[in-house]
Amino acid sequence: MEITAGGLLEVRITPADVGKRVSVRRVEAVVSGSPEFTDTVGVLTSWDQGVLLITKKDGQSVRISESSLVAGKIVPAAPARRRGPAASFEELSRVAARAWQPLESEPLGDWTLRAAAGFTRRANSVLPLGDPGIPLDDALARVTSWYARRSLPAYVQVATGAAGTQEMLGAELERRGWVNEVSAEVRIGALAPVGDVDAPAAEAVRLTRVPDEEWLGRYGKVSDSDLARRMLVEGPSVWFAALPGGRAIGRCVVDGRWAGFAAVTVDPAHRREGLATAVMAALARRALEEGASAAWLQVESDNPGALTLYDGLGFARHHTYHHYRAAS
Repeated sequence: MEITAGGLLEVRITPADVGKRVSVRRVEAVVSGSPEFTDTVGVLTSWDQGVLLITKKDGQSVRISESSLVAGKIVPAAPARRRGPAASFEELSRVAARAWQPLESEPLGDWTLRAAAGFTRRANSVLPLGDPGIPLDDALARVTSWYARRSLPAYVQVATGAAGTQEMLGAELERRGWVNEVSAEVRIGALAPVGDVDAPAAEAVRLTRVPDEEWLGRYGKVSDSDLARRMLVEGPSVWFAALPGGRAIGRCVVDGRWAGFAAVTVDPAHRREGLATAVMAALARRALEEGASAAWLQVESDNPGALTLYDGLGFARHHTYHHYRAAS
């Protein structure tokens, strides 16, 4: 926090700093005559009628009364990672989009409207990398109309927590009544340690270019096998992994230096046997053979088992993304 030469805390932010990353301290409560303080770091997304709105790294919005502030300052973007690959938000977003392609898409300025008959939110949401080229309300009207014509709910994918992410857009959507339905972390790490992990079951993993019915059955999110297969095979270099009997599966898309992991799923009867690690190791070894060196994946924030697995394999959070759904 800002401390003056006299040792006093000072508020050094104003409404003109909306859109910048800030750190603030506020009085949360007074207990037995002594104030208790809370610190918040994030993007200042609004300052209106005496209330600040700060969006934290995980996308959570915090409302703070101006009268409760005791200190505040602008802070630089999070420091560059010292381990693993370096990547910008835009680079990762475009790599992820190529790895999970829709059946149809349409540009709206720098936004991309994507649809795939409702199969996954990722393929049925707007990817807003830049300016839509028209006022936001007009853009959202175009979005809702485009999805309505396809009998689909309108979703916009918004990222938070890294340089260049979209906290301001998320705040504007919330002000218009859009609801954040689900959040997921985008994690990155070095690929070689995943391939080098000691996983004896990796030798039994079968790699194919097309998922079979057993693979789709274990994936468990498929109502139309033909549609799912048509979507899942799209990408620069796509591999599907499976252990005999459908005990565990996974998918990997190799795209230049990046290997993207998805759909890592284990039969509940075989959990805690290291099978997810084995599937990822087999996929990583193939990706290394194709020249990849870095890895990424997406994991929902409320999946503790997967988060523990990826922590152990050296994946660290790069940013968080959220799917906002239009108000009914």
